[in-house]
Amino acid sequence: MTTIGQPLDRVDGIVKTTGAAKFAAEHFYPGLTHAVLVHATITRGRITALHTDEASAVPGVVAVLTHLNAPPMKPAPKPGAFNLTPMFSGTSVNYLQTDEVHWEGQPIAVVVAETSAAAREAAALVRAEYTVTESVVDFEGSEQDAQPQPNSPFFPREAKRGDAQAALAAAQVSLDLRYTTPPHSHNALELHATTAVWDGDRLTVHDATQSIDWFRTHLALRFSVPMTNVRVLAPFVGGAFGGKVAMWPGTILAVLAARATSRPVRLVLSREAVYRTVGGRTPSIQRVALGADRDGRLTSLVHTSITRTGQVGGHFEQVTSASHHLYGAENILAQHDIVRLDLLPNHFMRAPGEAIGTFALESAIDELAYELDMDPIELRLRNETAVDPIGGKKKFSHRKLPELYALGAERFGWHERNPEPRSTREGRWLVGTGVATAFHPALMMPVNVTVRLSADGSVLVRCAFQEMGMGAATAQAQITADALGVPFDAVRVEYGDSDLPMGPAGASSVQTMSTAASVMQACEELKQTLKSMARKTGGVSNEAILRRAKVPHVEAVVGSETRLGRIAGRIRFLPKFVRDGQRLIKAASGVQFCEVKVDAETGETRVSRWVGVFDIGRVINAKTAASQLRGGIVMGLGLAMAEDPRE
Repeated sequence: MTTIGQPLDRVDGIVKTTGAAKFAAEHFYPGLTHAVLVHATITRGRITALHTDEASAVPGVVAVLTHLNAPPMKPAPKPGAFNLTPMFSGTSVNYLQTDEVHWEGQPIAVVVAETSAAAREAAALVRAEYTVTESVVDFEGSEQDAQPQPNSPFFPREAKRGDAQAALAAAQVSLDLRYTTPPHSHNALELHATTAVWDGDRLTVHDATQSIDWFRTHLALRFSVPMTNVRVLAPFVGGAFGGKVAMWPGTILAVLAARATSRPVRLVLSREAVYRTVGGRTPSIQRVALGADRDGRLTSLVHTSITRTGQVGGHFEQVTSASHHLYGAENILAQHDIVRLDLLPNHFMRAPGEAIGTFALESAIDELAYELDMDPIELRLRNETAVDPIGGKKKFSHRKLPELYALGAERFGWHERNPEPRSTREGRWLVGTGVATAFHPALMMPVNVTVRLSADGSVLVRCAFQEMGMGAATAQAQITADALGVPFDAVRVEYGDSDLPMGPAGASSVQTMSTAASVMQACEELKQTLKSMARKTGGVSNEAILRRAKVPHVEAVVGSETRLGRIAGRIRFLPKFVRDGQRLIKAASGVQFCEVKVDAETGETRVSRWVGVFDIGRVINAKTAASQLRGGIVMGLGLAMAEDPRE
């Protein structure tokens, strides 16, 4: 029986529910010390004096490191050919190597002590004096200073079809709307944590990271040691959602402190330190302008965004990407601009770009439906497209939005709704319903794996991917079991260790698909090897073939771990990515239905019903996939109802 699609329990379930799983801050080493960051209290300027005597006098303090006494460290790497490491640098600041302050909260010192209590007490006693320079931190006030976002090979700054502005002006029906979204900070259940240990020029790091391989590469560059001398371990990560992709200062300074003190160092960020040193989602200002004829066919779609980055880093936000693909408008303009502010740089947060961009686009589609007196589903279906709207040629690898709307509407009871505002009540509650399309592109990364089949029938899969709660090891075991025709329980997966073959970052929903592609290739190579052996030795079962060949195991290796091999692998991946992008649009999609109740007197809001229908490709594990989808809905509810700091 196939195991793919089955709702199997996660292989890491027992160690997590019993507390046996060790996270980054739970590893003990003899002589372990604890570190706490000291943050700048100005937005922009230079440190003129640092007073650390009181902090150093606290019993148990081992060291107070500042730019005046910290060991040297190389700056963050700059972009280069086939080098994506700068994307994962968080910021370009070379921490504790300069007196310059770039944002309020930038670490200006790290205190190392025998206990975390002593480190916190001492950190509170460090005092700094500054010269302050002019800074800009007002996002909405800087709107007029926005500049074109630099082009990215993955996400272009602009996409056009026809003349959307002229078509908008000539449209029979038009809307021109403005949407804003606030910044959001990460709050994963597990705080950002690092345990760093030096042994001569060899470094071991336990970290709550989403990108083991990138961390190893980055640390080797910053601390001038061979990559093979750096080992990063992250078998268990307690939530991340993009916040643990980049190399933020907590990790760097834990490693720096361990080198400076020649002691193991554990650094766990407080919630406040997460907000001040870990980049989150940028705020946005979006314009969505729609033009249509009286029958609801879109003649113009204009979607522009302004987001922010820091002066010392920051990441693109593909805010308008859904507008490239969702609706077959005759004319389209999608465009991104940015403002650079003296703030902590933004970075990935769950569904970067799409989360806030789809909100604006789908809200505008609903407004147009009301203006046309048309059912919101009907309006969307009238503008459904079989090919990518921008170029008009590329097809979708699969796209079933009409079927999703039909199924979701039936399950939700959409056609029983009264579309007139304030027309439906339950006592004091006003009841409304809504619908929206979900869309997320499918990306891939190069992945190295080994798959070993032993004479006892067991299979070992080795790959340095991350497990952040989504059941990654379980899914890869299911894929391997089916590919080799062995029982699920016969497969063991090793992961979470940079000494294993290079894995992908656990980000942007790429990990399962990317790893699976290499696992399946390795399994196919194993089967071909077994067929060749069977012709020579006889035997039917895998175990019998290996016994007759008198070999303990056979192994298939995908990818090379040498530096040149990795570069070659990335070059091959990038041309393939470009070729695929020229032929197909790959994306998951879905439809969300909800019922919302609002107290007519108090304004209290409750979401009383939700139905989500999704087209996500082949489901590897029904239990973990459903959990992921429910988790996304719950996260979206929190985002919409309880996470705007302006309220």
